[in-house]
Amino acid sequence: MLEYVIIGAAQSGLSMAYHLNRSKKDFLIVDGSDRIGASWLNRWDSLKLFTPTEYNHLPGLEFDAPTGYYPNKKDVAHYFESYVAHYTIPIQFNTLIKSVTRNSNGCFSLKHKNGQIETKNVIIATGPFHIPYTPAFHTKITEDTLQVHSNYYKSLSQLNDGDTLVVGAGDSGYQILDEVSKDDSRVVYFSGKTNVKSLPQSFMGKSLWWWFTKIGFLKFNKFSRIGKLLKSIPQPVIGTDVDEILGRENVIPVGRTKDALGKDLFFDKAIVSSIKNIIWATGYKPNFKWIEGLEFDKDGYPKNYKGVSNVEGVYFIGLPWMFTRGSATLGGVSEDAEYLAGVLFAKESA
Repeated sequence: MLEYVIIGAAQSGLSMAYHLNRSKKDFLIVDGSDRIGASWLNRWDSLKLFTPTEYNHLPGLEFDAPTGYYPNKKDVAHYFESYVAHYTIPIQFNTLIKSVTRNSNGCFSLKHKNGQIETKNVIIATGPFHIPYTPAFHTKITEDTLQVHSNYYKSLSQLNDGDTLVVGAGDSGYQILDEVSKDDSRVVYFSGKTNVKSLPQSFMGKSLWWWFTKIGFLKFNKFSRIGKLLKSIPQPVIGTDVDEILGRENVIPVGRTKDALGKDLFFDKAIVSSIKNIIWATGYKPNFKWIEGLEFDKDGYPKNYKGVSNVEGVYFIGLPWMFTRGSATLGGVSEDAEYLAGVLFAKESA
């Protein structure tokens, strides 16, 4: 019987492990992957953070890279490896938890394919990215067209020759559109909003995150008036020049993707039959239904206050807007972890 089990070994789980380890708690991290940093290493090859090194530290150990450097996915994975080694954090890999249920003794059983783990408290640190979403009509597209969600896209080498469609107007969509359309011999159709706000990574000689820190942009909580306003508006694309990309001769914006039939794809502005590749940068749906007894909000995320759920003994860390806009970011999760650790330890001493 463990005191705590953390599910998820990325930044959120490691941040909580720091506090449990420091207080000499009996805990274990479990993760469904086979190595540390897998959730980052599985992203596309050219991925870089839009936050510089100095804003990506986990509690207690700085990211070992020069100030002003924008880490790539391998840098993040290496940092996680160093973090685990530095604090000797216990992790059990290849352990995908299928269900979390409360026993008659008030503790929890965490079932996985090879058995189960018993614990008094569960901290869910699986992040916001669970089920890659693609619209239902993707099944109506001819099998000759390669379809890949951004979760599985790695590089241009995956793609067929010929016209390509990128769907999705978030950071991932525009970063992938940028990469794919740099091959000016390829026509690239873009489906998504073209009037999104884009912000540069630096302004007046300082990084964007320096300005965000100075004005407290990432500190406004979701219950405050400013926080409610920020939460209600679309997040800007950071570090990618949207106007320049959309202005390329081989990039053709076609509006919303409405339907498909065989080779024909139907958009707001066109019908196109020549597309050989589709990259769906269309986001994810949360999945927490494997945890018994939770209440959910309208977006499918567990109801909680700064990580404390409606189920006694079940806690969350790393959810989007769990308290502030930074809650689900590499550099922002530390504050939530410190708060949640304080709640846990106060409960023990009560």
